[in-house]
Amino acid sequence: MTKTYVAPAGFALVERGGPFFTQIAPVYQRRLEGRVILGLHVDPKHANSHGNAHGGMLMTLADGAFYDNIMLEREAGDRIVTANMSADFLSAARVGDWLEAHVTVHRRGKLLSFADCLLKVGERVVLRANATFVKPPSS
Repeated sequence: MTKTYVAPAGFALVERGGPFFTQIAPVYQRRLEGRVILGLHVDPKHANSHGNAHGGMLMTLADGAFYDNIMLEREAGDRIVTANMSADFLSAARVGDWLEAHVTVHRRGKLLSFADCLLKVGERVVLRANATFVKPPSS
């Protein structure tokens, strides 16, 4: 059963996302200094058998944060897809932890964009990821 948590001040509920991303809801966002920070409370539904946040959930949150930040300066109607994403799992996030995704976009090109993401509980880094996104050819 999902526990009800309260997001930190400045965070608002995200009410969008595809069918897969919404499986990790509720996710919250905050805009700060030209960036979007995503956050969530690690819930039992996010956990693996050890009681830690599942790696797939962590990657899903990072992927969503990459997307939101890269799209900040793209034209309305643009589409991007993940071409490559790699991650290092540096520590565990436990049920009840508030987890935030902090993204740095290094380049937003016409076709390719590159970024890094840190998932953090407080100042402790749980996951470090980098990704390349591509604008797919028009259908």
